[in-house]
Amino acid sequence: MKLRQIIEILDGQLICGSQLLDTEIKSACGSDLMSDVLLFVKKNSILLTGLTHPQVIRTAEMLDVKAIVLVRGKRPSPMLIQMARENNIAIVTTDYTLYTACGKLYVNGLSGEMDE
Repeated sequence: MKLRQIIEILDGQLICGSQLLDTEIKSACGSDLMSDVLLFVKKNSILLTGLTHPQVIRTAEMLDVKAIVLVRGKRPSPMLIQMARENNIAIVTTDYTLYTACGKLYVNGLSGEMDE
């Protein structure tokens, strides 16, 4: 699924990373625990979270996460946006809760699992 489709499904707003709109996303992970993200995220994934601190970008960078979706209407700080730009990571916001956002992506065909 392309990032642009994910944004549409989530009624999201792209904050940065327009160059990644046609990136193919293979799986998703929804979590506010970065330790869980480290265990479960695969390459070419998207991370859905309510956290807006710099550790989210650092974790995404380590795991080759292409985009971060901030749920519950969270807005990134200018510092977070700058870090995402420097690491070629898109940031999207949505008003949906983490549970609802993950569910919407799942029913539209984006799995939490990825065939290796």
